Amino acid sequence: MLPTALYTAFIKQRAAELGFMYCGISRAEFLEEEAPRLENWLSRNMHGQMGYMANHFDKRLDPRLLVDGAKSVISLLLNYYPPQETQQPDDTLKVSKYAYGRDYHFVIKDKLKTLLAAMQEEIGEVGGRVFVDSAPVMDKAWAKRSGAGWMGKNTNLITPGAGSFYFIAELIVDVELDYDGPIKDYCGTCTKCLDACPTGAITEPYVVDGSKCISYFTIELKDQIPREVEGKFGNWVFGCDICQDVCPWNRFVKPHQEPQFNPHPGLKDLKASDWQEITHELFSELFRQSAVKRTGYVGLQRNIRFVTGE
Repeated sequence: MLPTALYTAFIKQRAAELGFMYCGISRAEFLEEEAPRLENWLSRNMHGQMGYMANHFDKRLDPRLLVDGAKSVISLLLNYYPPQETQQPDDTLKVSKYAYGRDYHFVIKDKLKTLLAAMQEEIGEVGGRVFVDSAPVMDKAWAKRSGAGWMGKNTNLITPGAGSFYFIAELIVDVELDYDGPIKDYCGTCTKCLDACPTGAITEPYVVDGSKCISYFTIELKDQIPREVEGKFGNWVFGCDICQDVCPWNRFVKPHQEPQFNPHPGLKDLKASDWQEITHELFSELFRQSAVKRTGYVGLQRNIRFVTGE
């Protein structure tokens, strides 16, 4: 067996041992197909106040500008779908499932560093960087190239037999490996995600206007939420899972096996009235290491008032 095949098999085995549900590998090169799509999306101001999306345009499209001598992009998926018994009831205010437990940036970065160290021990001198949604890397595009899934009409990556409730992360390294290829699109004629989006953020199949998404309004937007979307949020006060919850492919989803993603015990028991009375101290306790801290106590209060009309 050639060294590239041996190294590739080792990486995939070690990734599985670390709890990743999928590991696929692509050649590090310029994302030619994605370049005009990204340019068009930005020109239509679909990133709203997410100014960082317009930064580092070239780096976003070429991993070789992020890692010297980059040859391979290793894409990894980590399931976050919570067990039924830890999910919030429908009659309370809700946060997106990805934010139930410990902030995924910490959890995944630790795993990626362990994987990179294992590669360096097994292969020798390996140069590379780990990426978890915090640098200009088009993670869904790379995961799609690696065969992890196809880009759904809601622009989430969807994996056959596993759905879409997972995080995507990358290792970009200067080692030549065996490369995987993309799979076909299985959305077919389904439009459930487009039909279900209450703010019309999915403007057409495979195009999401980020500035109209409930997740954008409740997390990224720092101003007051516009009155024209009043009454359209349902119970969502941080993020939104609607387009994933209605996706037929998510009937195959399985609960995660990562204890760090389990929610604070008190989160599930919060009634709608309890959310309105959350103190700063309780906020800090419930969401100590959660992604919900991103919106902050004041931001969460704004979202609660907007949803409840108080």
